[in-house]
Amino acid sequence: MTVYVVTIPGTLLTELSPEARTQLVRALRPADPRGTDLGVKEDLDILSFYSGSSAFSLHLEVEAATTKEAQAAARELASSALHGVGLNQETAPLGDPVITGIAGE
Repeated sequence: MTVYVVTIPGTLLTELSPEARTQLVRALRPADPRGTDLGVKEDLDILSFYSGSSAFSLHLEVEAATTKEAQAAARELASSALHGVGLNQETAPLGDPVITGIAGE
């Protein structure tokens, strides 16, 4: 198994309250890339918003046998966490997951 850092872009089409943001980050915390050498070196935040827009990126760490499995696991984790704060594909559409690092095996 390999540890992958996966970035998933998205856009919020509705307001995200500070409480919902805290809850979202908490739901994603086990997949926080800051727990890996790569994440610490790159100073990756689990949730990044782009200034002046509603676009965001999720940076997740997942363990998988292949890149395809890593992308699927990251998308499932992201969708579940967003759903947990009341967001879905219509209110927070996600883009395609991209492998942005391999932290180790």
